[in-house]
Amino acid sequence: MHSPILAPVIALVCWSMVMWAWLYATRIPAITRLKIQYDPRRPVSEFINQMPAEVRWKADNYNHLMEQPTIFYATALTLALVDPGNDLNAGLAWAYVGLRVVHSLIQVTINHVMSRLGVFMIASIVLLILAIRAAILLF
Repeated sequence: MHSPILAPVIALVCWSMVMWAWLYATRIPAITRLKIQYDPRRPVSEFINQMPAEVRWKADNYNHLMEQPTIFYATALTLALVDPGNDLNAGLAWAYVGLRVVHSLIQVTINHVMSRLGVFMIASIVLLILAIRAAILLF
């Protein structure tokens, strides 16, 4: 028997891989179309700055999915170990994943910063609640 909180963990991992694929599905054609050459002796930022903004947004989002969600993974796995049957924790985890997907879709399509920030802040509050719930169980 497994904890219900593990499903949103794997869902976010899968979403991260979708974004990874989307990143390369847009980056490689842009490199080819614009004939961008990577020079390993130059700063990576020079290479990235040659990409159209819409292409960079996918890479930016993929990088964002490697940042704060690491706290989510640690928190969710901790909760799976110490409180495997809690439906509220699983619901909060699904809310966090859903918000991160919405955040991704905003960033990679229109990249409206204030909309993205609003979703990010709500997701962060959900994550904070999960972390507090884990801390209460552990301490």
